[in-house]
Amino acid sequence: MTRTRLVRLVAGLLVLLSLAAIAVVLVPPYVANWKLQHYVNQMIEDPATAGQTASVIRAKVVNKAASLGVPLHPDDVRVVASESAVRIDALYVVHVDVAGYTVDLHFRPAAGGS
Repeated sequence: MTRTRLVRLVAGLLVLLSLAAIAVVLVPPYVANWKLQHYVNQMIEDPATAGQTASVIRAKVVNKAASLGVPLHPDDVRVVASESAVRIDALYVVHVDVAGYTVDLHFRPAAGGS
């Protein structure tokens, strides 16, 4: 194996390892958001949710987010209940440090009718 080829191979492996390290940092917030979105979808599909007050629904969403490690506060959740539908909207930001650089990931789980 020539020296140039070895250097290229090592450089390629370093790039792949760097990408893997970044993925290890960035993937968990996306997985947590996916789980929260799934929970919100289940709430909307449950007929019992329509009979609950907006504050109860909001508290359930915030508690689920806390159990997932999601930084969601009650003020970040909007619940609109009408006679025929419930809509849940949330907005939160996760700050992730990647190699000395901070990335803000914005998530907006939402479900329901208007």
